[in-house]
Amino acid sequence: MKPPSFAYEAPEALDDALALLDRHGDDAKVLAGGQSLVPLLNFRLARPARLIDINGVPGLASISERDGTISIGAMTRQRTIETSPLVASRAPLLAAATRWIGHPPIRTRGTIGGSLAHNDPSGEYPAVLLALDAQVRIRSQRGERVLGIDAFLGEWLSTALGPDELVIAVEIPIGSKHATYGFAEVAKRHGDFALAGVAARFTLDGSHIGDARIVAFGGVARATRLTAAEDAIRGRVPNETLFGEANRAATAAIDPISDLHATGEYRRHLTGVLVVRALRQAFGEA
Repeated sequence: MKPPSFAYEAPEALDDALALLDRHGDDAKVLAGGQSLVPLLNFRLARPARLIDINGVPGLASISERDGTISIGAMTRQRTIETSPLVASRAPLLAAATRWIGHPPIRTRGTIGGSLAHNDPSGEYPAVLLALDAQVRIRSQRGERVLGIDAFLGEWLSTALGPDELVIAVEIPIGSKHATYGFAEVAKRHGDFALAGVAARFTLDGSHIGDARIVAFGGVARATRLTAAEDAIRGRVPNETLFGEANRAATAAIDPISDLHATGEYRRHLTGVLVVRALRQAFGEA
């Protein structure tokens, strides 16, 4: 199929892009990597009157470290994140999860800001950034604001982003040297959207688990922290018995949907299994 007709704008400065968003609001869509938007256009599930292509806007694609935070520009390609030594050393969970996104040609075009703004409940980045307690820097002609990732994410492809706002950067606090992580997902084929997935980050307090952030995605309305599973393991020594308790806590708490890809019950079972896989990955085979 072909997309519906639309006007096309290609601003070459951030101020110009923000002015276009301010002028056209809900009638416009921002084109970043286009890996989600273009299929929606082709299936005519999205019908914007105007596309604002920000690929020519400078200064939105960078990865830097400052004051204990990694800042990743919104137009940074997923492939750049996947291969960045800085991301690998300071936010290894993000690097590991990026390898699960689509296929190399998709990651070469897809951007972190576009993925967040799209907020697919089966997408890896919203879940990973929630596990990492990231912040999202947003700008409009009205000014700039910073939202915690939990406040930014809405349900079913929605966010707190206003129609005149643009994601500028994602900021990730650098974890303790005692931090560890786990990531696992199941899809029908590698590169497909996840039927269920888990992104998790932990700290160690001696031989005990300190802070724990376990996030489920796929088949739920949005990336969701499994707080019951976090509470079940916090302050305890990691072992197989404890991992089983986390499994049971996770499956009791989550209520995924049924669709043509999988039943809710199957997704619930998968989530518990993936919680255990993430814990084993984080703490080694217990």
